[in-house]
Amino acid sequence: MRIAVLGGGPAGLYFSYLWKRRHPDADVALFEQNSADATWGFGVVFSDRAMDFIGDDDPETAAAIAAKMETWSDLTLVHRGEAVAVDGVVFSSIGRLELLRLLQQRARGVGVTLHFGTRVQSIDQLGDYDLIVGADGINSLVRRSFEGDFGASSSYLETKFAWFGTSKRFETLTQTFVETEHGAFNAHHYRYSPSMSTFIVECARSTWLKASLDWLPPEESKALCQRAFAKTLDGHPLVSNKSAWRNFPWVWNERWSMHNMVLVGDALHTAHYSIGSGTRLAMEDVIALARALDNHPESLDSALQHYEAERRPIVEKFFNASKTSAAWYRDFANHMRLSPLDFAHSYITRSGRIDDVRLRAMAPRFMARYADSRPQSQSADPRSLFADIA
Repeated sequence: MRIAVLGGGPAGLYFSYLWKRRHPDADVALFEQNSADATWGFGVVFSDRAMDFIGDDDPETAAAIAAKMETWSDLTLVHRGEAVAVDGVVFSSIGRLELLRLLQQRARGVGVTLHFGTRVQSIDQLGDYDLIVGADGINSLVRRSFEGDFGASSSYLETKFAWFGTSKRFETLTQTFVETEHGAFNAHHYRYSPSMSTFIVECARSTWLKASLDWLPPEESKALCQRAFAKTLDGHPLVSNKSAWRNFPWVWNERWSMHNMVLVGDALHTAHYSIGSGTRLAMEDVIALARALDNHPESLDSALQHYEAERRPIVEKFFNASKTSAAWYRDFANHMRLSPLDFAHSYITRSGRIDDVRLRAMAPRFMARYADSRPQSQSADPRSLFADIA
């Protein structure tokens, strides 16, 4: 089988590696418009059991990635200057470029042909390939070429975010919420190497406009964020890497394949960064795709149908959980009226998927502290995030 993979992100690289490793005689070519060492952003985060989904089938790659990861077992919420720890919430992270280099090395090692700095202008250029895998992200050429056939839809959150890095080391994934003269800001920050952390800043569109972030030059915009989070950064600067203000895009497709073309990762669906599952979902997509192709060698159409049938229920669950999570962030300024402990409980229960009995088992120290703060007659709200990020 001759396979063309569009997109050199984690999904495209991992599919290429998986298929070529299993089928050495296959012709697998990957096309990426950017250079091999180009990436935007800094670290990527994985929720609990980060490498289990790879380890069952590919323990060597799982071990190689895990060796480069930073891992912690608590989530920290900072509100009104008070840090509230939520125990039992395990996350891991790795530098995005580190992950890409590792996957590039593995793909080359099994004989995948990698074409970096190569822009495919039209699907017609790939007419000789038996299968075209659209792993080309939010602006996917594959999806855009046949939007109606894929049943593609897209929309954007109104809130704004910018993805920075910093040399400040954070011991856990932390959410810091601050009030400024312009309005409320939030930062998602976590280390992805011993010496660097991701630092995503977000705010409501009204705050973004009031702070003049719609026209401030990039350096002044970064400086404003540094001032807003001066206490959190503790003298460390923010670092930019294409750190423009953006609106998070929702992407969904009613049909996952068309003729010999199939979508994976962000080309197929997005997941809000607040649930820490975007990269994992993309890599799970390609594992399922490779398995479906192996299990149905007699018919490409049957293989692609089984890929969608297996993955759709799982992806829909995360997609919907992601929307629920994003809705909480849309109103985070209103939630900031709560006390730090009530605010933390509002955050961790925002999706309503686990009751407090289970939450006590997952985060006993936090729940004990929260229960001590409540009047005896007042019960906690039985909602939780944990099922979404596990």
